[in-house]
Amino acid sequence: MDTAEIRRRFVAHFEAAGHTVVPSASLLADDPNLLFVPAGMVPFKPFFLGQETPPYTRATSIQKCVRTPDIEDVGKTTRHGTFFEMCGNFSFGDYFKEGAIELAWELLTKPVEDGGYGLDESRLYPSVLVGDDEAIGYWMKATGLPRERIVQLGNKENYWSMGVPGPGGPCSEILYDRGPEWGPDFDVATLGPDMPFELEDRLLEIWNLVFMQDELSAVRSKEDFDISGSLPKKNIDTGMGLDRVALLLQGKQNMYEIDVVYPVIAKAEELTGKRYGDDAQDDVRFRVVADHVRSSMMLIGDGVTPGNDGRGYVLRRLLRRAVRSMRLLGCEDRVLPELMPVSRDRMGETYDNLVSDWPRISQVAFAEEDAFRKTLQAGTQIFDQAAGEVRSGGSTVLPGDRAFALHDTFGFPIDLTLEMASEAGLTVDEAGFRALMVEQRERAKADARAKKGSHSDTGVYRGILDDFGPTEWLAYETLQTESRPLALLREGIAVATLAPGEIGELVLDRTPFYAESGGQVADAGVIDFDGGQLEVLDVQRPIKGLVVHQVRVVDGELGAGGAKALLHARVDPEWRIGARQAHSGTHVVHAALREVLGPRALQSGSYNRPGYLRLDFGWTTGLSPEQVRDIEQVSNNALRADLAVGADYMTLEQAKEWGAIALFGETYDNSKVRVVEIGGPWSRELCGGTHVSHSSQIGTIVVTGEASVGSGNRRIEAFTGVEGFAYLARERDVVGQLTGLLKTQPDDLVGRVGDLVERLRQAEKEIEKGRVAQLLAGAGQLASSATRVGDVHVVAQRADGASGGDVRTLALDVRSRMSPSEPGVVVIIGGVEGKVAVVAALNDEARSRGLSANDLVRAVGALLGGKGGGKDDVAQGGGTDASRIDEALAQVLAEVARA
Repeated sequence: MDTAEIRRRFVAHFEAAGHTVVPSASLLADDPNLLFVPAGMVPFKPFFLGQETPPYTRATSIQKCVRTPDIEDVGKTTRHGTFFEMCGNFSFGDYFKEGAIELAWELLTKPVEDGGYGLDESRLYPSVLVGDDEAIGYWMKATGLPRERIVQLGNKENYWSMGVPGPGGPCSEILYDRGPEWGPDFDVATLGPDMPFELEDRLLEIWNLVFMQDELSAVRSKEDFDISGSLPKKNIDTGMGLDRVALLLQGKQNMYEIDVVYPVIAKAEELTGKRYGDDAQDDVRFRVVADHVRSSMMLIGDGVTPGNDGRGYVLRRLLRRAVRSMRLLGCEDRVLPELMPVSRDRMGETYDNLVSDWPRISQVAFAEEDAFRKTLQAGTQIFDQAAGEVRSGGSTVLPGDRAFALHDTFGFPIDLTLEMASEAGLTVDEAGFRALMVEQRERAKADARAKKGSHSDTGVYRGILDDFGPTEWLAYETLQTESRPLALLREGIAVATLAPGEIGELVLDRTPFYAESGGQVADAGVIDFDGGQLEVLDVQRPIKGLVVHQVRVVDGELGAGGAKALLHARVDPEWRIGARQAHSGTHVVHAALREVLGPRALQSGSYNRPGYLRLDFGWTTGLSPEQVRDIEQVSNNALRADLAVGADYMTLEQAKEWGAIALFGETYDNSKVRVVEIGGPWSRELCGGTHVSHSSQIGTIVVTGEASVGSGNRRIEAFTGVEGFAYLARERDVVGQLTGLLKTQPDDLVGRVGDLVERLRQAEKEIEKGRVAQLLAGAGQLASSATRVGDVHVVAQRADGASGGDVRTLALDVRSRMSPSEPGVVVIIGGVEGKVAVVAALNDEARSRGLSANDLVRAVGALLGGKGGGKDDVAQGGGTDASRIDEALAQVLAEVARA
């Protein structure tokens, strides 16, 4: 049974049982604590937590998921990968244990001809939490199995929680016995409370039913928590691993061999000439390639682009591990253009965006591979230099800091460094490397905490939301409102007061302030209270539904207040006007970008503040000045046309059918989204920001720059409104000053400056000729004043201000003036702006004595912090430490004397 049919039967089974079919949410989690969606229940969390009322009592979905904590172990087991699909059914206060058990068992065991999976009942083993006699009874009733066929496991295996106070409950797994070739024989009665490690491959977990019934007051670990009571409604959350069921129904050994994954391995075999199954180490590499190619494609499809942190770093790592694994399998050519289309063709049968958006997806992936191939080339050269220094120092261990520099600066994977070190007869100080990695992670965490403020711990905000409900958010309706304070915090802790000058966080029952999101910065303004005033520094949503204001006390002392306290929140109207102009301007520039470059130019990120916008978009080449001018012209034409700007609410599917663009990196509510439209279909985007009502209100759009911001990504920056006019005024002033200085008209300015530049260039050439002539004029004197080291004539001279070409010319000229019958050595070291150039030139007599220009340059280069090489007669190198030139010249004499 192919994977598409397994999907279809799952959905049909639960739809027939009254479940609403919910499409998969994006892989990008709408949760500050998650990079990606790791489980099928994540999109339903607001319903389970009671934050939102579900629009249905039963639901089913097949959710795209990514888990990356154990990325290094991918391919080493038969059951774990980074990307997977979780088939789930959910009940929100409707059916509970008995219903979930009956529905799951029926689908798994129902004959294939009747729409089920037809699994052999004798191989299925339900598991329950130790002591859950109720679940045991339901299993016996639904299946007819005796009690001794039901495995009882402890909290580690069969109790579910989110790791924080909130809902939790016992689980019931369905295990499939794959047979004695996958593990030792077992006795159900002795399995608990923990599943033996050696049985994890034999007793394969294919479905987990979570009976969400408890309210947890404290969660210290997966096995240690307090149950404070029962939930007001009992819920069901289940997850059936699609890949795991597929491997069973397709008779495969592991998830990498199923129909939607194995074709990538087959293509990799073709490219490498190796065969899957011949070598255990190569098999792991084949599986890494298959998993990572699919995972990377799915992430790019949902809008992730390679980067150096967060989601982008995970994607970059997946892509580079796939490329590197193919390299280790023997293929050093570009591989993603061959492999990724194979995965697209299989996954595209279900996820049609992979086909429709293929030009952008492939552009991002292939550009990253090209960048990594350059990294490998550069990193290999740096490694060779480091390895040479280690060996020359008499050691066999590459220091941890050198391995870390290769990883951190050049993106060189540590496992590749380990492999190359082994080939070179070296080891790596892995402990030192790991220690530096830990330090880097801690710095990153500290930086993230500093950026988020106290939002890194959401527990306190969860409590406020539970006590008072969601904030009434009025940013679209008004710029000021009367509000009541609900909570006052400082550094994440509730406080009674804030004194003058102190900074804290204030939660109001209602607010007109826009909270930072979608690239738009938070509103500025003030909050007045009886006896004082607060300056609003920032506004955030640490958790969904709650708006938190970071404030500084300007006057008075702010108390926590109470039900009768009243405050007056006022957004700065000038700030809001500028913010609206910038955000609407971003939409206009995006539409103009697509009009000029084509539909593949899609926004991948944005930032806008009053008067300024920045838009990142997927594109692999720089824009020409003409293209930039065209984008600016199309944008301003849209402003002049005074296009209407409006917003409407609809379902996500309706928005997509309407042609609205869902921006990458954002997550959206499946039940309702906001679509902002400018000029009808010209610009339709999903957006929660504040906007002008007509495009002319933006004022102007002045593009100020376009540049690269990483592999496959470009950035456009522009000013809007008053700031745009101010920018143009400054440019006008500059033009006026230049025309005055050059005594010309504005229209002639470019030509006049061009003439001056050309004259300057010619003057510099003449000066350069004179300088080189002066330098060479001293060649005869240098040759005649050579120092004798034994019977060798040595010229070791510094030439300050001489470039590499000048140094080489001088060295060869001096050598030509020395007697060919006597051994002659010339070493010239020049320096320009901190860069050092070294050239050694030897005549035949010197080389007959065993001297080598190559050896001399290497010895000198090591002192100067660089390297070099060449032939025995002429060699060239460089360095970065000009302070050691004199020491290097002395080293030349020492090297000649030693030889």
